[in-house]
Amino acid sequence: MTVQAGSFSTSDNCVISYTLHRAPSPQAPRLALVHSLALDRSIWDGAVAKLSDRAEILAYDCRGHGRSGRPHMEYSAELFARDLGELFAHLHWDGACVAGCSMGGCVAQAFGGLYPRKARGLVLIDTSTWYGPDAPKQFRDRAAAAKAKGMAGLIDFQIKRWFSEGFPASHPDAVKCATSVFLANDFDCYAASCALLGDADLRHYLPGFRMPVAVVVGEEDYAAPVAMAEALHNAIPQSTLKIIPGGRHLTPIQCPDEIAGEIAALLERTG
Repeated sequence: MTVQAGSFSTSDNCVISYTLHRAPSPQAPRLALVHSLALDRSIWDGAVAKLSDRAEILAYDCRGHGRSGRPHMEYSAELFARDLGELFAHLHWDGACVAGCSMGGCVAQAFGGLYPRKARGLVLIDTSTWYGPDAPKQFRDRAAAAKAKGMAGLIDFQIKRWFSEGFPASHPDAVKCATSVFLANDFDCYAASCALLGDADLRHYLPGFRMPVAVVVGEEDYAAPVAMAEALHNAIPQSTLKIIPGGRHLTPIQCPDEIAGEIAALLERTG
């Protein structure tokens, strides 16, 4: 497998940093991976290691995150989906399966709605199509807490939210990596990304989905609970639903084997 790191500038001049894991075969399917709030493409490292012989894999940092540009502006799931569409054009990809975790799942839904011919399949992980009527205030309150306490003041909250009990002690390196990415966030970009999630309502896209869809959720996820995954599954007739025993909100890090398995099954369904 050949790994290529690169970057490109979007139509509004935001640099997007990405890694392309070249496929072992030109016939291999293509897969794009979209990370969660305040983290970066590294959340997929475990799953990529399991899938690298099955697909050509694109992992990238959303705007405002990781090594991509950090413009201070209003963010939306549709804006992030447009960034991914332009990245596809940059790579000369006419389509791919898109897997997204948490915020990335919202971006994947927006991508499927805006670019139905490019979305060969969707894997919606630990996410929701709408976080409810109180979400705009709740997510803005979280950004306000970060401003008051600093990003470091949220670490204990985040680790409990991300990982099941016992995982931090048994996998300290994985937790340290996620924590270091979280602490490196630009506050204004974090606040804009929180607002993105609070305002996201992707429900109107779902009836138009014709591509295969896999919905995946950790059994213990209380950030995007099983009930939200069930609502997604029920709204998309051609979807499957997988509840990962013992998983919490960042199953790509905590449960990479299971996530890779669900993505591989979706790739099979897309032919």
